[in-house]
Amino acid sequence: MEGGPAQQDQYATTALPNPVPNKEAYSDPSTTNLESAMIKRRRRHYRRLCIIFSAILILVLVIAIPAAVKSKQKQGHQNQDNAASTGTQTKTASGSKPTTAVDITGGDGSTIKAEDGTTFTYNNKFNGFWVSDHDAPFNNNAQPNSWTPPLNQTWTFGKDRIHGVNLGGWFVLEPFISPALYQKYPGAVDEWTLSTLMAADTANGGLDQIEHHYDTFMTEEDIAEIAGAGLNWVRVPIPFWAIETWPGEPFLAQKSWKYIVRLFGWCRKYGIRAYLDLHTIPGSQNGFNHSGRKGQINFLHGVMGMANAQRTLNYIRVITQFISQPEWRNVVVMFGVMNEAIPRTIGEDEMRSFYIEVHRVIRSISGYGTGNGPYMAFHDGFLSLGPWPNFMRGADRVVLDSHPYFAFNGGPALDPIATGTGADAGGMWPRAACERWATDFSNSRKDYGITIAGEWSNGFNDCGLFLNGVAEKDTVTYGGNCEDWMDSSKWDAATKAGIMQFAKASMSALGDNFFWTWKIGKSERGISESPLWSYQQGLREGFMPADPRTADGTCAALGVVPQQPFDGNYQTWMIGGVGAGAPQDAPRYPWPIEKVVDGGPSADLPQYAMTGPIVMLSMPTYTGSDGKVIPAGDGWFNKDDKTGSPAPIPGCNYPDAWAAEGAEIPAGCTLNIANAGAGPANDPAAAPQAKRFSS
Repeated sequence: MEGGPAQQDQYATTALPNPVPNKEAYSDPSTTNLESAMIKRRRRHYRRLCIIFSAILILVLVIAIPAAVKSKQKQGHQNQDNAASTGTQTKTASGSKPTTAVDITGGDGSTIKAEDGTTFTYNNKFNGFWVSDHDAPFNNNAQPNSWTPPLNQTWTFGKDRIHGVNLGGWFVLEPFISPALYQKYPGAVDEWTLSTLMAADTANGGLDQIEHHYDTFMTEEDIAEIAGAGLNWVRVPIPFWAIETWPGEPFLAQKSWKYIVRLFGWCRKYGIRAYLDLHTIPGSQNGFNHSGRKGQINFLHGVMGMANAQRTLNYIRVITQFISQPEWRNVVVMFGVMNEAIPRTIGEDEMRSFYIEVHRVIRSISGYGTGNGPYMAFHDGFLSLGPWPNFMRGADRVVLDSHPYFAFNGGPALDPIATGTGADAGGMWPRAACERWATDFSNSRKDYGITIAGEWSNGFNDCGLFLNGVAEKDTVTYGGNCEDWMDSSKWDAATKAGIMQFAKASMSALGDNFFWTWKIGKSERGISESPLWSYQQGLREGFMPADPRTADGTCAALGVVPQQPFDGNYQTWMIGGVGAGAPQDAPRYPWPIEKVVDGGPSADLPQYAMTGPIVMLSMPTYTGSDGKVIPAGDGWFNKDDKTGSPAPIPGCNYPDAWAAEGAEIPAGCTLNIANAGAGPANDPAAAPQAKRFSS
């Protein structure tokens, strides 16, 4: 019951005005005839008064009830921030009727009006409902389905199950996800070269073409479809140039952020949680085309390794400041601090030191414990899950992310998948997925803690346009005919059934998982030429499960069960409870690191001074139905954090931060790097003036 004890007591003790006399008082047999006549006259008088009073009361109620209901809805949603922070839930309605202009919530069959004025029907057979109130833009009551807690309730790892999908290729443009853009500009092999060539093509809009991609590649209807597919999380790869670029970097700077925040709003509307992933890093953390620039690794490696690490820590800090705000922390629940760094090149201990420093930066902003900022996720570096169980014990809310793929890691590549029926469909492939992953992920959850599969796909081979890269399109390792797997219109029912069973086995083996990716853009041929990597296409064409829960038990049905399966219970410190704090092994992995691989002693390498202006991510502006701006945060959660941003040391002739392999170490480019980090612990006496970009 709403209101609580105080409110209930108020209603219980309030007397009604002019109460109707008790009938028993007028039926006393001892009254005289005169008194009886008087009583009759009084009764007739009271009847007339009651009729008049009832008519007036009915008229008042007809006018007042709709206004009161509307006021009650508005008041309840305006108080949604308190509900979100306390973990309480406001009861909301969901239904199957089409919505009207005043509806703020709806379920299956309701009509959604998008920002551009277009409409679509919300299809959700899992009792999910959306919530969108212009007078309460931070309402967290929405729920994507019956088995997922709404955003205003705590997500419990081990109990609640992630059924997730990546939104790859949206804010970080990958050749195989957006092939038409790369085909338009021959010579483009990564976003660096694509941006360079596109910027020169002013006749076709230059870099505005990338902003058009941000605006149109995925829409609100995609997020609604994700919720309707039984999914409850999205992983969102973003570039550092959403915050800024430095001279010489060709990327479209500071334009994607408003579309990223728009996505957060859509996630809130449909009850979807977000795993934000910093996919690109200054200097590149892996040399892959999706790191910003293909080729060298200059993050924490080589002469510019420490300088690029300083910039990276600052960007992690800026993002943490934004998503730790109460307006966003129930939507952006997890923050992946770096995608697929390569410890075999950078150094395993060096990466461990960096991750512990990242944890310090995040928690110095957010604080410790449940609800204080995001979970921090880090990738296993393709070292497998085995090396990590003793790392960061006691650290508050840390997640180990692994990206298991058959396409790039071998498998029974020529074994047929279009074989068998029902549970036996897929040939050897479903069993291969279960045997390769089920035990490893179960053991990691027992031995390390929270473990997720942040990426995986139906790619049992490496067939797909530009899947291996633009320049490497002819280096496919699959021994069969790739054309068979680049056009799903050629697939028969047996092929689709085999892929479906392989997908279910993968989901069953991996547990908490995010498929890569939701959508593959069309090539110049007008089709998706990497259909094994599109969840949306699989749903529409019948080779992905319409309900991800149907994957549960697939491995067990194949006889693949871990000997000691994870029981679903994480230690309290892993989920922000008792004992959560700083990593116990922090003294073993100090920051700054002593030496950079292929660079030299850290103290001798180029660094930046933390004297630049603070860069803050912009908050969107929301206007209520009364025309007034609704108060919101300013993008900077922890006001005690006044440290400046990295800035070049005057007089230093820095090597190219993206191509510093073999470069000479310049003179005059060092300072006390122990004080060159980020976060409140390293505040200077005088804070630089903050700057904010407008998106």
